[in-house]
Amino acid sequence: MARLGTGIGWRPEIADVVEEMPGIEWVEAVSENLCPGHLPDSLLRLRERGVTVVPHGVSLGLGGAERPDAGRLAALAERALLLGSPLVTEHIAFVRAGGVLTASPPLEAGHLLPVPRTRDALDVLCENVRIAQDALPVPLAVENIAALVSWPDEELTEGQFLYELADRTGVRLLIDVANLHTNHVNLGADPADALAELPLEAIAYVHVAGGFERDGVWHDSHAHPVPRPVLDILTDLASRVAPPGVLLERDENFPDGDELRGEVEAIRVAVEKGRASGTAATGGRASRPAATGGRASGTAATPDRAPHPSGSGSGAADDVVRQRLGLAQAALLSALVAGTPVPEGFDRVRMGVQARALAGKRADVVGRVAPELPVILGARYRPAFLAYAQGCPMTGGYRRDALDFVAHLLRTVPGEIEDPGVRRELREWWLERSGPVPRSTRPGARLARATRRVLLRR
Repeated sequence: MARLGTGIGWRPEIADVVEEMPGIEWVEAVSENLCPGHLPDSLLRLRERGVTVVPHGVSLGLGGAERPDAGRLAALAERALLLGSPLVTEHIAFVRAGGVLTASPPLEAGHLLPVPRTRDALDVLCENVRIAQDALPVPLAVENIAALVSWPDEELTEGQFLYELADRTGVRLLIDVANLHTNHVNLGADPADALAELPLEAIAYVHVAGGFERDGVWHDSHAHPVPRPVLDILTDLASRVAPPGVLLERDENFPDGDELRGEVEAIRVAVEKGRASGTAATGGRASRPAATGGRASGTAATPDRAPHPSGSGSGAADDVVRQRLGLAQAALLSALVAGTPVPEGFDRVRMGVQARALAGKRADVVGRVAPELPVILGARYRPAFLAYAQGCPMTGGYRRDALDFVAHLLRTVPGEIEDPGVRRELREWWLERSGPVPRSTRPGARLARATRRVLLRR
C-alpha cells in the first residue's frame, strides 16, 4: 500500500485551517457531501498542490442484507476518478433494513450500526465487498465501527472477523483506533487482543478521533479532543506495524487552528513512540508481526483483489442467508427507531441509549441540512423534532427527513405550531423545497400563488 503520511478529515468549516496546516500530506472527504460538478475550491487547491484526497463513504451499507446499491457504488467510483484518489473507503456496518427482502417497511438508521459477527453475516459481507470491488476503479478499504450494543450469540471476535474478511476478499482495512477504544469501554473488547488478531499488513490507513463518556457509555462523537487511551492504542498499533497513513477526524465543535494542529502533532508523537518501541523490541528491524488465525502472514493483503477462495465458508451468500440476516437487522433497527420490542438477547438499557442517540443525531443533522428550521422554530425545534422522531422513523435521507418533519408539523391537529406566522414560514419553506425544482420568483408566478391562497381560504 502506498504511503499516505499524516492527514486530517476535510470539512468545509475548517477548510481554511486545513489548507494552511503544515505537514498535512493528505485529506479525507465524506463522499456523499461532494458534488462532482461543484467541488469546493479548497479541495481543488489542495489537489493542485499534490495533496491526496480520499473519498470516504458513509451510506453504502456493505454489512446490510441487501446487495450494494448500483447507484451509490457509481457515485463513489465517480468521486474517486474525479479526485484522482488512490483508494476509496467505506464502513463495515448496516445503515438500512426492511424492504422487499423482508416484506417489511424500509427503515433508515442515519447512522452506522454493527454487523453481527456470525458466519452468515460474514458470508453476506464478503459477497457485498466483492460486488463493490468489481464496481470501483481503485482499491477499497473498509473501516471497523464503534458500537453501543452488541449482538447476542456472536461466533467470532472483532479481530477474527476482520481477519477472515480481508483473507477472503483481499480488501484493505481502515482501522479506527478510537472505535477500538469505544468498543473496549462499551463492550469490554480488549484493543490489544483485536490488534493481535488483525492482518496488520492489510491496513490501508488509521483513523484517530475523540469522544466522551457519560454514565459508563463512551460516545464516539468526533467532536471532542483525542483522549490519551486512544493515542495509547495508536502507539500499540504503530509498534506492531508502520501504518501507511494516520488521519485525525473532527466533524463538529471545531476548535481553533492551534488546537487542531496540536492534535495532529500528538498523533505524530504517538506514532513515532510506537515505531521506536517496535524497532527496539526487534533489534533495529522493522516490526511486522504475523497475523494470527492459522494462516501465513501476508495472505490477506498481497493482491488488491484476491481471487475468490474455495472451500468451507467461502461460498456466496444465498437469498435464504440474506433474508435471515435481513430479518434480524430489521428487528433491531425497528426497535431503535420505531419503538417495537427489543429483540431477545439485546441489552435493553444500551438499546435505550442507542435509540436516544439516534434520535438526537437525527435532530442535529436535520438542523444542519435545513438550518432555516431551527431559526423558524427557535427553542421549539429540538423538542418538536424528538417528538416527531418517536413515531416517524426515517425512510430516506436527511433531506427527506427534514421535509417529512415539516409536513408532519403542518398537518398535525391540533397544531403543535399554533403561531400563524410560524406556520406560514414553515409552509413556504416546505413548498419551496418539496417540488422537483424551486418555485419561480417571477412577479407573475408569485401573484398567481397569492391569488390561489386567497381563493383557498374562501
